[in-house]
Amino acid sequence: MSDINQVSAVIKNGEVQNMQKEDSTKTASTGYDKDSFLKILVAQMKYQDPMEPTSNTEYINQYATFTQVEQLNNMANSMALSRASEMVGKTVRVSQYNPDNGKTTETIGVVDFVSYSGNKAYLNIDGTSYNVDDVSEVFDTDYTDAKAVVKDFQEAIDKLPSSVDFVTEQDHGLTIDTMYEFYMTKMDKKARNMMDPNYITALQQYVHRIDDIRGDDHRTFKIDETSSSSTTDKTD
Repeated sequence: MSDINQVSAVIKNGEVQNMQKEDSTKTASTGYDKDSFLKILVAQMKYQDPMEPTSNTEYINQYATFTQVEQLNNMANSMALSRASEMVGKTVRVSQYNPDNGKTTETIGVVDFVSYSGNKAYLNIDGTSYNVDDVSEVFDTDYTDAKAVVKDFQEAIDKLPSSVDFVTEQDHGLTIDTMYEFYMTKMDKKARNMMDPNYITALQQYVHRIDDIRGDDHRTFKIDETSSSSTTDKTD
C-alpha cells in the first residue's frame, strides 16, 4: 500500500506530474531504474482519467523512450569505468570544487588502483580516494618522465656557483662536462623542449667558461624548436 501511495503522489489524471524540488534532488542522486519506471507506469494506468484515457501507443512510446535512455546511461557508465581502469599507473590531476568556500583544490599524483562503488569509479592516490569525475587532466607517461628529468637537471644547474666567475676546472670541470654530454646526447627532444630557456643559457655559460679556462673553442649547443637561447644569466 505504501508503494501505491508513494507513486500516486506524482500521478494526476493519468499523467506524471513535476516533482517538488526536494524529490528532484533525491531522484538525481539515486536515479530511476526499470522497476521504478514500471511502478510509475502502472500507477499512471490505474489512476488515469477515464474520460480521457491514455492510448496504448503512448504507453509503448514512454517505455521505449525510457529503455533508450537507460541503455545510454548504462553505456556511459561502462565507458567511465573503463576509462578509470586505464588511469592506473598514470599521473593525473584531480580538481575538487568546494561550494562552501568557493575554492578549488588540486591534487596531482599517480593512480595506485581503482575501486568501484554504486556504479561509480574512485581513483586511489597515496591512500586517498577521488571520484573519477573530478579528474581534470591525465598525463602521458613519457611526459611525466621527461618532466622529472628536467626537474632534476635544472636542480643540478642550481647547485653550480651563482656566477661563472667562481667556476674552476678542478672543482667543476668534470661536472659541467658530464652535464653538457647528458644534455647533448642523453636528454631526449621532449625533455629539452621542456627546459627553461634561462637554464639552457646558464649551462652554455658554464660550459663556455670551462672552454675558456682550457683555452678551447666554445662548444656548440643543440637548441630545439620550442627552446630559445637567452643571454640572461640564471641569477637574474
